[in-house]
Amino acid sequence: QVQLVESGGGLRRVGETLRLSCTASGRWFSLYTVAWFRQAPGKRREFVAGISDSGGRRLYADSVKGRITISRDNDQNTVYLEMTNLKPEDTAVYSCNAEMSAHIPTGLRGVWGQGTQVTVSA
Repeated sequence: QVQLVESGGGLRRVGETLRLSCTASGRWFSLYTVAWFRQAPGKRREFVAGISDSGGRRLYADSVKGRITISRDNDQNTVYLEMTNLKPEDTAVYSCNAEMSAHIPTGLRGVWGQGTQVTVSA
């Protein structure tokens, strides 16, 4: 089973771009589907984007569609989440979830990273 580490979070201003990384250790990462979730203070965790094991299928939440791109580099055991035109409502802890499955993770199973904080200031 893989272990996940997120990185790339931090403090940004409205309108800026940010790229988060979810890097896996362990074998067979290329067999895992991966999703990014976020949780803002006082709110429930929400799905942001997901990607299939090969990268050929991607899924985005309606709330972020058009501003976020998920991609992966299986040679580097990493899944990326690029966020453009950042808004204050993007402020949250972003976590990745990986599952050895044919389906995009729903967050109910699989492996989680520890999360990375993204704060967007006006």
